[in-house]
Amino acid sequence: MNKAIKKILIANRGEIACRVIRTARRLGIRTVAVYSDADAQALHVRHADEAVHIGGNASADSYLRIDAILEAVRQTGADAVHPGFGFLSENSRFAQALAEAGITFIGPGIRAIEVMGDKIESKKLAESAGVSTVPGNPNAMASADEAYVAAQEIGCPVMLKASAGGGGKGMRVASTLEAVRDGFIAAQNEARNAFGDDRVFVEKFIEQPRHIEIQVIADAHGNRVYLGERECSIQRRHQKVIEEAPSSFISETTRQAMGEQAVALASAVDYRSAGTVEFIVDAQENFYFLEMNTRLQVEHPVTECITGVDLVELMIVVAEDRLLPIRQDDVKMNGWSFEARVYAEDPDRGFLPSTGRITHYSPPDTLVSESGAYTRVDTGIDAGGEISMFYDPMIAKLVTWAPTRKQAIEHMQQAIDAYRIRGVQSNLPFLAALFAHPALHAGELTTRFIDDHFPDGFDSRVHQGTAYEILPLIAAWVEWRTRLRDQKAVHSPLVTRSSVMAAMGQDQESLDAGENGGESLSVLSADVRYDVSLNKLTGVDADWEPGNWLFRGTVDGISVNVGVERRGHRWRLSQGGSVRDYMVLDSHVADLMYHMPVRESQDLSRYLLSPMPGLLMKVLVEEGDSVIAGQDLAVIEAMKMENTLTASVNGTVSKVIASIGDSLAVDAVIIEFE
Repeated sequence: MNKAIKKILIANRGEIACRVIRTARRLGIRTVAVYSDADAQALHVRHADEAVHIGGNASADSYLRIDAILEAVRQTGADAVHPGFGFLSENSRFAQALAEAGITFIGPGIRAIEVMGDKIESKKLAESAGVSTVPGNPNAMASADEAYVAAQEIGCPVMLKASAGGGGKGMRVASTLEAVRDGFIAAQNEARNAFGDDRVFVEKFIEQPRHIEIQVIADAHGNRVYLGERECSIQRRHQKVIEEAPSSFISETTRQAMGEQAVALASAVDYRSAGTVEFIVDAQENFYFLEMNTRLQVEHPVTECITGVDLVELMIVVAEDRLLPIRQDDVKMNGWSFEARVYAEDPDRGFLPSTGRITHYSPPDTLVSESGAYTRVDTGIDAGGEISMFYDPMIAKLVTWAPTRKQAIEHMQQAIDAYRIRGVQSNLPFLAALFAHPALHAGELTTRFIDDHFPDGFDSRVHQGTAYEILPLIAAWVEWRTRLRDQKAVHSPLVTRSSVMAAMGQDQESLDAGENGGESLSVLSADVRYDVSLNKLTGVDADWEPGNWLFRGTVDGISVNVGVERRGHRWRLSQGGSVRDYMVLDSHVADLMYHMPVRESQDLSRYLLSPMPGLLMKVLVEEGDSVIAGQDLAVIEAMKMENTLTASVNGTVSKVIASIGDSLAVDAVIIEFE
């Protein structure tokens, strides 16, 4: 019997909570948000029809509290719960508690959650269902010596993987037999600390691997459908950064084979709801089962874009015990879609998390272009919102769709350049660099993409994007346009001859700039003359005025989009992952500036500073202790991750400044050395 859902409580936060609310509202279903102390003013709280406070800042005190969520269900009369992803979404005890309370869980059955949540048991089930699995020993290893023997039989390289792992924790690659024992112990310790489960198994490590997953949806009436694939190969530290659908690599034959095996696995576990079967694929299109995620995936929007389905709506349909409205023959893939995960982190400082209040927030527009391309932004943040140290640092999922892969990439590049976030650092420059990379354009992807192409990390201040050389020219143009406005207001002189001096100690570059009529400026640089002008795009207001965040224009007729931000006397320009600061000065002022003394930087080697906002969990030394370079000194928790700080040089602890439990700001002093 169908059971119409009237009110959904969303046991989650942020962008996924807002995403579920959006579909529920369209279907005429009321929604309930839950929130912690830190999320009292969050966007999902304001968007829901009702909201219930469930506890303190930490996830363990709020979003992971089954009792508090059940009480919120009781208070509000919600008849269904959507878990989103993360938190309790794959917790069988939560699903069981809801069932016992007579509340509909918008997700799969309890057995599916339990079996698929165990990597060892899920692999055994996959093998019995005829699903291709990675060669390896399916049993947990009792010791490092047993792991060594298994690795001998399988052949190196091997992956040592925690059974209860996730998010890259409890995983080690051993390229040689000599590395197996140490790798086993490290994976076991990490798994024990992260999951309370130290079981580790050994399997073949696939070289040049691609991470490709199949989206499935299944109802309680035996209907199971796969909705194509997503390529999620571009990852950093086992965390997905960019996803696309479909994959540019696999053939239609491979797609069908993967899809049919995914459906076979779903059938074997009597799966109901949306789920994802993840595969590792080698260079010859051989594919092997990794795991099944029994929930909605972060990257589900790209599947929605190419198939035209609403996965949240289908999850509700299944939860109401209705028949799926689609069959396999109804699934058609149209065009191409990319998703980029926008995080509050600083790529220039080793991707350290960045917390604080977002003072300015302007996502790219979602207008449909002449080609039909469009942008979708799934977010749980707006201006004034806060990125807290207590949760995942995701700001938004930036999604584009276009008729072709090339157009989808180009649309994504334009969207990234148009995205403006201030108050916290973001990974937008790094995303721009990724989407500008020739290997991504060519579809030459593996899970080592970032390690291979950015082996030394990323620094936007030195990254040479495809058009970074033209940034001084754009600086001259925006300075000229600003002076033109000022001249009209207070009769200040127009820019006719100017110099561009890069800030941060970079070399001075001389330019000869002069009006060229209309919106154009002629700029002579290094004996080459360029024409810089606005680009009047059809249907787009391309007129730049002081205060605008995006310059859409041309340099010698070639279109460029450049981010523009005024910072005091400097222009901060960004394009293709390159970020540069410029001062535009009249030539005689530039000559004087060149002779100005440079302030010496302060010697901070005597201090251990906090590299990020976070909570000081441990101090591992005391006053008077001698330390050596590389020694662990303190542990900071930020955004659900523990970060260990080490000594950079030998020394003696003079004073411990901070105390355990302190909330630290960036560059806060923790320890002083003699």
